[in-house]
Amino acid sequence: MTSVTHVTEPHPLVQGGRSAALATACVRGAVAAGLGLGALAVLVIAAWISSPYPDSGPAGALHVAAGIWLLAHGVDLVRTDTLSGLPAPLGVVPLLLVALPVWLVHRAARDTLDPGGDAVRPRPSPGGAVGAVAGGYLLVAAGVVVYSESGPLPADLVTAGLWLPAVVTGAAGTGVWTALGRPLPKQRQAAAALRAAGLGTLTLLAGGAVAAAVSLAWHAGRTQASLEGLAGEWSGRVTVLLLVLALLPNTAVWGAAYGLGPGFTLGTGALATPLGLVGDPAVPPFPLFAALPAEGRGTWVHWATAAVPLVAATLQGRLVGRAARTWAAREAVLAAFGAAWGCGAAVAVLAGAAGGPLGTGRLSAFGPVWWQAGAATVLWGVCVGVPVAWGVRAWGRRVPRSERPGPERVPAPAPAASAPASAPAASAPAPVPAPAAPSTGASVGVSVTVGVPVAASPGPVDAAVPEVAGGEEPRTGPDPDGGDVPHPAPHPAPRPAPHPAPRPAPYADLFGDDPGFEPYDYLPAAWEAPPPPPPTD
Repeated sequence: MTSVTHVTEPHPLVQGGRSAALATACVRGAVAAGLGLGALAVLVIAAWISSPYPDSGPAGALHVAAGIWLLAHGVDLVRTDTLSGLPAPLGVVPLLLVALPVWLVHRAARDTLDPGGDAVRPRPSPGGAVGAVAGGYLLVAAGVVVYSESGPLPADLVTAGLWLPAVVTGAAGTGVWTALGRPLPKQRQAAAALRAAGLGTLTLLAGGAVAAAVSLAWHAGRTQASLEGLAGEWSGRVTVLLLVLALLPNTAVWGAAYGLGPGFTLGTGALATPLGLVGDPAVPPFPLFAALPAEGRGTWVHWATAAVPLVAATLQGRLVGRAARTWAAREAVLAAFGAAWGCGAAVAVLAGAAGGPLGTGRLSAFGPVWWQAGAATVLWGVCVGVPVAWGVRAWGRRVPRSERPGPERVPAPAPAASAPASAPAASAPAPVPAPAAPSTGASVGVSVTVGVPVAASPGPVDAAVPEVAGGEEPRTGPDPDGGDVPHPAPHPAPRPAPHPAPRPAPYADLFGDDPGFEPYDYLPAAWEAPPPPPPTD
């Protein structure tokens, strides 16, 4: 009887593993929401405990923390405890607070796709990771929105339904993009445009921050007076300073919008631009508002802020031009246009988040207008960035003067050296005698008359041929009987011809393909037989 045993290898449950990965990603999103809410709640509770005159109990502080957490996601709040008794909107988002929830969602999505040390762990697809993390986060956010409705700062349901999912999904998408290695579009023009748009946006924000810092330092006295007027105790001043710190990125965006040209509004009917401050600004007492320009026409100090967008557009175009050295001119121009539009879109989003209403009436419009700031950014990028990109590309494609192919020069033949008339005849080349070669029966002497230098000597030669200086007597050769037999005098030699000039370049390659070719620069010598020796006894 034969028994058959089936050996099965362990096979992971793919579907079950994928479902578990999605559930884990959802939990990660919920934990990220809880961490952000808990961090803000700790700060609010600490401020409430340190306040000498708390207005409400711990429940009120938690409601305020929930409202601030929603405000950090771009959700407008509604203030119910106003002097008039009418609800007033609060839509200015402290951009520094946005960094905390965005970073938490980003990290949760990144860790969902990053295997770490466990490469076997099942992972969801990129789209599944974004949906799961954002879904878990939004579940917690929905509960916070419901909880805030019973507090002093309830959330506006319209903006909660628009901005809250957009911010969370965008942060989760950047986390997945980071986990995948931050890939850029395969089209080189789109990738260069995205890099240039990011560089231009960062330059605008940095320039706006510098302009705001200089203005704050210039009006340091008013800033200090505003801080002391808002709070007398150290706990209140610390709270105001924390709020100022959270609004510093907003100040950078305001400074960038001011340098771009459209400026920002200070209530309905009041506008601050480099050309001057128009209208009657309705600003509450706050340290950051002390840096606003004075009323009246602008001066060269205010006009100097236009250098911020100029530098940003120049750097943006330079980056595109350096990347487009090998591209066609049309591709470079299109990439520069794309960079201008990308930077304009980023600035429009930031300007919309940095401003908003602070109340009703004149405070219903406060901060930069998003579409004006975006349009001005695009205009700077087109008018400055596109020509700079084209110029940098043209400069990168130039050929240095030292490497330019010029006309080929043919060397002129060297002039022949003319001998003076009084030169002695001894300057002519002298005959070179050859030693007698042994032969059968007799010794034969060979006399060589040289007209030009000898390149090769035919026949067997047993010894080196000595040179004979001009003007000397011809040497004598040995005689078989022991006497000296003089050689005959050489014929007068012609004047040596100059070496031929090198072949011009057009004919230099006529014999270049023959590896055994050697230029024959020497003429053969004239060989003459010597007179027979005298008879011997």
